[in-house]
Amino acid sequence: MPPHINTILLLGGLTLSLGAHAQSIKPGLWEMNQKMGGNAEMDQAMAQMQKQMASMPPAQRKQMEDMLAKQGMSMPTAGAGGGMAMKVCITPEMAAKQEMPMQNEGDCTTRITSRSASAMKMSFVCKNPPSSGEGTYTFSGDTAYTMKMVMNSTHQGKPQTTTLDGQGKWLAASCGSVKPVK
Repeated sequence: MPPHINTILLLGGLTLSLGAHAQSIKPGLWEMNQKMGGNAEMDQAMAQMQKQMASMPPAQRKQMEDMLAKQGMSMPTAGAGGGMAMKVCITPEMAAKQEMPMQNEGDCTTRITSRSASAMKMSFVCKNPPSSGEGTYTFSGDTAYTMKMVMNSTHQGKPQTTTLDGQGKWLAASCGSVKPVK
């Protein structure tokens, strides 16, 4: 997998942690969808990765799906809009603390720049890989949100800007087989 795709996956994990400072959220199973854009090379790499996953032999594809499922994540097929979907378990304790699962990779620091009853603006800086950006979460009660983010980074010595659009929705009170991220 190209190194900059790892940055995409890291950013996807980072967005999970950024919701930690938002208004109250409902505990249970959540589905979070994200789509990258703003960078032709990255769009092409994501499309290529999805094409490779779609053409995997069934046994290899199942192995990849099982590995992702253990992390509460799934990758849609190429026809699903080129995004990434994750299922995440929010425990009652996380919801009470207004926390979403934290990904400790990337050595990132976030800062809430403004907050209202229905929106939160934030900025972030990551050391590994080096990147920074800002985003806005808009909440629809405690069961849904939309998100827009801009990330600035460097790939092969060249500055690049990537956008991330996403949404999250509450699916069920029970997380079923999806385990909370520690």
